[in-house]
Amino acid sequence: MLDVCLVGTGGTMPLKNRWLTSLYCRLNGSALLIDCGEGTQIAIKEAGFTFKPIDILCITHFHADHVSGLPGLLLSMGNEGRTEPLTIIGPKGISVVVNSLRIIAQELPFDIKFVELTQNIAKIKINDYNITAFRVKHTTVTYGYTLEVDRLGKFDAQRAAELKIPVKYWNPLQKGNVITDAEKVYKPEMVMGPARRGLKLTYCTDTRPLEIIRTQAADCDLFICEGMYGQDDKDDSAREKGHMTMIEAASIAAQAKPVPSELWLTHYSPSLYNPEEYKKAVTLIFDNTHVCKDGKSTVLRFRD
Repeated sequence: MLDVCLVGTGGTMPLKNRWLTSLYCRLNGSALLIDCGEGTQIAIKEAGFTFKPIDILCITHFHADHVSGLPGLLLSMGNEGRTEPLTIIGPKGISVVVNSLRIIAQELPFDIKFVELTQNIAKIKINDYNITAFRVKHTTVTYGYTLEVDRLGKFDAQRAAELKIPVKYWNPLQKGNVITDAEKVYKPEMVMGPARRGLKLTYCTDTRPLEIIRTQAADCDLFICEGMYGQDDKDDSAREKGHMTMIEAASIAAQAKPVPSELWLTHYSPSLYNPEEYKKAVTLIFDNTHVCKDGKSTVLRFRD
């Protein structure tokens, strides 16, 4: 299962009741964070999470509301005792940006590994996360991210018994291990069925609508997308500034085939004082839409 928490939902600047947009995910003890604007570490604490387990940090782009919280977060991770390397993924130049910000966070007890994105689509596997970074359309180079979790096939106990595989090896085989016992070799494919549907989450902010977003959102367990504006008179602003309206985000979800299970809206403009008032309009387009507040969380579980 994948723990998911939208620790912040604001765009441009933090407000009294709205931290900047960031997503915290946790899988098998390993945490992944997408974006880290000013105040993100406070939002993480308010949501009840800690910094030390964060193994992966994905940055969508280099605007301040998505990266300015990095120095404080890195220092807090070190203060919590992290010594394992941290992987930071982001657009080309990510190492320069982070190392520049680290002028005020120079002493860290862990190394940082950088993955620079240069192609329109890139696939990265770290721990149990299968990450797809896909380029979107903003005023600067920006990426969205899809997280997928694999699921093995069903274990065939009857087949294992027929092959006289000792019971003590059943669990290791289910985990994908090859077992050698004297002259006998037991392989997972001997007792495991075909891989089953796993989990899929797609996240994107700061972009105009694109076909690649619809493609990535298809068949998602959870699609998280910016809804910068809800007001009818903000269409021109959205186009000029490289953002999306709530209606546009809901339309992407409705047009994806198969449609995602649910849509979470985030990254609201400071001018959007009460995003909830636009919920009726967006649910007419995509019924299972949530106009999220900070701390919105769920647990994604395998469907069967």
